[in-house]
Amino acid sequence: QEIREKYHDLFKLQWEGVIGSMCAPSQGEWEQLLTNCSAFLFYGMERFMSHVLLNWLVAVNIPKCRLVILLDLVRSQQSYQRITTSDSHKSCLRIALERPTETAMLLSLTGVGSVIATQWYTSLEENADRLETLFENFLSFGKTTGQTVRFLQK
Repeated sequence: QEIREKYHDLFKLQWEGVIGSMCAPSQGEWEQLLTNCSAFLFYGMERFMSHVLLNWLVAVNIPKCRLVILLDLVRSQQSYQRITTSDSHKSCLRIALERPTETAMLLSLTGVGSVIATQWYTSLEENADRLETLFENFLSFGKTTGQTVRFLQK
């Protein structure tokens, strides 16, 4: 919320979405947000793909979405319990498809132009810093996706 307010004047388009602390998004909301956006930001707990139905994602075509930013892989005791329960009903192959590289490949196959994603577990604070850096580079400095990712790698 803080970052959104800071860069509010630089947004050229309207942003819409769901704040998970207010309510958990339904599968329909995930689908609507992903299919009707030019850019999608996920800032949340555990693996992004643990929130989206795999069967839906592999069958959908979302070429309007040019950029997906996944600031996920944050773990708390509560999220760990949720994901452990969820994973107990999944095959090893299904869980493997939720890893960062596989998620990026699946999103690319659906038509997403670029994917920026974390590769290992991190903290909310570190992801907040990454989000700040992304917005600063994209919106304040006008850098490209590649230039911004390169900056984050350093």
